[in-house]
Amino acid sequence: MLKTIAIKEVRLGMYIQELKGPWMDHPFWRTKFVLNDPVDLQKLRASHLQQVVIDISQGLDVLPEPDVVERQLTDKEMAMLELDGPVVAENTSAEKLKSTTLEAEREQAAKIIASSRRAIESMFKDLRMGKAIEAEAVMPLVEEISASVTRNVHALISLVRLKTVDDYTYMHSVAVCALMTALGKELKLSETEVKQAGLAGLMHDMGKAGIPLQILNKPGSLTDNEFDVIRQHPQLGHDMLVKANISDSVTLDVCLHHHEKVDGSGYPEHLSGEQMTIFAKMGAICDVYDAVTSTRAYKPAWEPGMALKRMASWSGHFDAEVFKAFVKSLGIYPIGTVVMLKSGRLAVVVKQTPDSLLKPVVKAFFSTKSKIHIPVEELDLSKGMDEIIGNDSATTWGVGNIDHLWTNH
Repeated sequence: MLKTIAIKEVRLGMYIQELKGPWMDHPFWRTKFVLNDPVDLQKLRASHLQQVVIDISQGLDVLPEPDVVERQLTDKEMAMLELDGPVVAENTSAEKLKSTTLEAEREQAAKIIASSRRAIESMFKDLRMGKAIEAEAVMPLVEEISASVTRNVHALISLVRLKTVDDYTYMHSVAVCALMTALGKELKLSETEVKQAGLAGLMHDMGKAGIPLQILNKPGSLTDNEFDVIRQHPQLGHDMLVKANISDSVTLDVCLHHHEKVDGSGYPEHLSGEQMTIFAKMGAICDVYDAVTSTRAYKPAWEPGMALKRMASWSGHFDAEVFKAFVKSLGIYPIGTVVMLKSGRLAVVVKQTPDSLLKPVVKAFFSTKSKIHIPVEELDLSKGMDEIIGNDSATTWGVGNIDHLWTNH
C-alpha cells in the first residue's frame, strides 16, 4: 500500500517508493530504497523535498499520533495543496528545451553539475557495496543534462571541465554524458539513441569503483603493475553493471569498449573499427577528450582547441567520421581555447558565434611581441576586430590559470 507523507514523518525502516519533487532537490540518485541509514535520513530532512511516497507493505508505516483532532483544511491550505502539483507539471518538455544564451544557461548548468556530482558519488558508493542499481532511476539526471545541452551546448560542457582532482572520477562521468549527448545530436541519432548514449556516458567508468583509491588517485606515474590494474576497469565495470541488474545493451557496450581503438590496439578485446559499434566509437572520443582537458593528479589540463588538434593527429585511434562530428558538436574553437591572433596577442575563446565557427568572441590578454600581460579586451572576431591564425597555449608563454577569463563572461 502506498502512502504520501510529509518529510517530518519519515523514519528509519520505511520503504521509499518515490521522492516527490525534481531530482535536483535531493541528494539521492535512487528513487526506491529502504531507508536504513541515519545519514540518509538526515540528508532527506535537510533537502528541499516536502513529501515522499512510502510503501508500507515493504517497510514501516508512520507512527500513530495520539489525540489527533480531525478538521477541515482552510482555504489557504487548499490553495497551497493545489499549487503543489501544477507548478512542476507546467515545466513541459518544450519549455525545457528552448534555446538560451550561454550566460542564461550557465546558472542552471552549475546546479545540474552539483546535483549530478552527488548522485554519481552515491552510485559509486552503492556499486562498491555490491548493491543493485536501476538505469531508470538515473534517467532523470541524463534528461536534465541532455536538456541543458539542447538549450545551449557550450554552457554545461565548458563548466564541467572545471572539476578538481578529487572530483575527477565523479565529474568525468557527468562530462562524458554531456559530450555523448551533444555528439549523438550532431550524428542525427534518434531521441531514444541520444538518451542511450547519454546514459552510457554517465555509467561508462563505473568500473573505477572497483579500483583501489591509492592507484586511482596516485599523483605520480603508474608502475606497469598499477597500469595493468587500471586497464581492468572496463571489464570490471561491465561485470559490476550486469551484477547490478543493468541490462541496457548500449551502456554495457560503452562501459566495456570505450578504450578500444579503430586500429585494434585498444583494450580489453582489441576490437577493430569494423567491430566497434557507433556508441563505442563515440565513447572512446568523449572519454579521451574530457580526460585530457581536465586537470589530473599527474598532469595539467590541455586547452580544448589544443586537445582537438592533438587528438586529430593520433592515427588509428578514433573513427574519422565520428571525430569530425565531435569537433562540429563542440565548435572548432571550444570555449576556453587559447588562440594566437594576427595582431600577435594571445586570446581565449569566451563565446561561439553561430554564423561563423572560425570567428568566435575572444578575450585578448597577453602580447606575445612584448611578452607582457595587457588589459583584457573582448573582441568579436565575426566583426573583423582581429583574426585567429592558430591554436596556442597560455602555459607556453608562462601565463598561469586563465579560467576566470571565460567563466566570468
